[in-house]
Amino acid sequence: MVNEEFPVINMELLEGDRRPDAMADIRDACENWGFFELLNHGISHKLMDKVERLTKEHYRRFQEQRFREFASKTLEAGEDKKIVDNLDWESTFFIRHLPVSNIADIPDLEDDHRATMKEFAVELEKLAERLLDLLCEDLGLEKGYLKKAFLGSDGFPTFGTKVSNYPPCPRPELFRGLRAHTDAGGIILLFQDDKVSGLQLLKDGRWVDVPRSATPSWSTSETNWRSSRTGGIRA
Repeated sequence: MVNEEFPVINMELLEGDRRPDAMADIRDACENWGFFELLNHGISHKLMDKVERLTKEHYRRFQEQRFREFASKTLEAGEDKKIVDNLDWESTFFIRHLPVSNIADIPDLEDDHRATMKEFAVELEKLAERLLDLLCEDLGLEKGYLKKAFLGSDGFPTFGTKVSNYPPCPRPELFRGLRAHTDAGGIILLFQDDKVSGLQLLKDGRWVDVPRSATPSWSTSETNWRSSRTGGIRA
């Protein structure tokens, strides 16, 4: 586990004379990391703060007790290494936005939470499409090429939001938290809790800490699409 200077892309620089520098930073991050932090990405801090607040409230009200019950049974079986090795210590649910939304079917979400997540999804889609076009520009592809590459047979991409909580584990010697994995998808936008660290990625055979940001920001993985210059990243 090591600390390295983590790549940070300031998207404001793409609008001015320093655009070539910003594009070079994106290229370097994709080639050498496959993961980078985004600043000034266009999603308002107010909206991001609201999403975080509603998510934490939802967990406390509707998921925490369920997870405690799951955890109690899991810890009882925790001495069985085979079981432990195949479990992640997380509480999660998934909101599908495209091709068909499931947000109306998710239990326990209040109207304000549903409306906020719909608004959030619109902003996420805009940001993801902008990033795809920046990658097209860097690779010498026509604008929109990568977006089209991810369309399904119905003409829509698969697009959703995974909401995860990682409660403290009373037996940390038994569980690794979240197992090492490579996320499926083309663009992965990760909104970290700004108060709790723990995310790492595997770079050059070593686990590197992904730093927390003092302001709402995104960490972005673009490495599940492949070119001659990029490859998959594990987190």
